[in-house]
Amino acid sequence: MSRQNQSCVAEFILLGFSKNFPELQEQIFGVFLVIYLVTLMGNAIIIVVIFLDQSLHSPMYLFLQNLSVVEVSFSAAIMPEMLVVLSSKKTTIPFVGCFAQMYFILLFGATECFLLGAMAYDRFAAICHPLTYPTIMNKSVLVKLILFSWVSGVMVATVQTTWVFSFPFCGPSEINHLFCETPPGLELVCADTFLFEIYAFTGTILIVMVPFLLILLSYIRILFAILKMPSTTGRQKAFSTCASHLTSVTLFYGTACVTYLQPKASYSPETKKLMSLAYTLLTPLLNPLIYSLRNNEMKRALMKLWRRKLVLHTN
Repeated sequence: MSRQNQSCVAEFILLGFSKNFPELQEQIFGVFLVIYLVTLMGNAIIIVVIFLDQSLHSPMYLFLQNLSVVEVSFSAAIMPEMLVVLSSKKTTIPFVGCFAQMYFILLFGATECFLLGAMAYDRFAAICHPLTYPTIMNKSVLVKLILFSWVSGVMVATVQTTWVFSFPFCGPSEINHLFCETPPGLELVCADTFLFEIYAFTGTILIVMVPFLLILLSYIRILFAILKMPSTTGRQKAFSTCASHLTSVTLFYGTACVTYLQPKASYSPETKKLMSLAYTLLTPLLNPLIYSLRNNEMKRALMKLWRRKLVLHTN
């Protein structure tokens, strides 16, 4: 196939689970639809509650609000197309549509990596340096960290997506995946991708591994601070919160690391799909539960908003 013909790919075919588990696609569709709706509702509630309640306009909750915006956007970039794939035997996606989906997955994924790192730093500053916390995490620092996270996400997505789609693609244009992601997309490339894989490896180390290690270091320092707490109840509560945060972070960073450190690794297609689902499906679903429903201030703000709504209805 000549390079000219290769560059004329107009669309890709997303296979989903139709090759290996065609009989389960309907059941999987139902489960994923419920997860998608719960994810949207949970994160939307967080965004609205923090926006409306002035008492929650602190760095911790403004980071959380941005994280929820990322999670809603991340899910919206992936789930509708994934549900279409699961509801049919053969789903095509235009070349431009595949480019756009890969771009937004990388944008929101990289932004989340940096945001989670910033959130861990915020908690470290609040718990380990409570007296100087207002100075360390002032409004200027908060805005810079949030802007850095979003701008870095845009840069990563722009460089990586443009590079992937500059390669010639070989036929048949079947992507054995649920959505357009870099590793399964690279399998269709009929050119030397060695330089790109070096970039992907280095990028993953910088974008995923470095924030993850900083988060772990922050939580180690936090745990030492917790051990010095005089109250047993306080220690148990803090340990519980830290454990749930670390579970979510490890799930997100761990599966993203395995997927992107070796874009052309010889994992089975089904293993790749499951790893992708861990950070594209479970993390957006779990984060509202972990970061909000276990938080008393968020619960109080939610109840206050609910009571205000009831009062307006009764009047």
